[in-house]
Amino acid sequence: MDSELVMHSGGCHCRKVKWRVQAPKSVVVWDCDCSNCSMRRNTHFIVPAERFELLGDSEKFITTYTFGTHTAIHMFCKVCGITSFYRPRSNPDGVAVTFRCVDPGTLVHVEVKRFDGINWESSYDQSGVASCSKIEETTG
Repeated sequence: MDSELVMHSGGCHCRKVKWRVQAPKSVVVWDCDCSNCSMRRNTHFIVPAERFELLGDSEKFITTYTFGTHTAIHMFCKVCGITSFYRPRSNPDGVAVTFRCVDPGTLVHVEVKRFDGINWESSYDQSGVASCSKIEETTG
């Protein structure tokens, strides 16, 4: 897959929450079946936090929800209820972006991988998801 970064924009349904994120044109998204993701059908890709930026006054329209370990911070719009991004338990140093909330035109390929959130610990150890929020060092 092409790893060249492009700027994607997106947000929630009512557009009160808007953001931009640097990520490849082709992304790997995680289809998780944990109790929260499966109910919301949240399929997301993960980026390092420094590649994600909230825009304008979006912060004032966001509310949060946590449960279990309280490591994941589920953020959603107070107006329309859409979770367009969140801080995942698997990558607390990153941001999980709901790929369906990316504006059309910049994502050219989406590869879906399953994350067994019901058996979270073993899936975390086997999936490689932890590396998704790390910036790759370039040698030259």
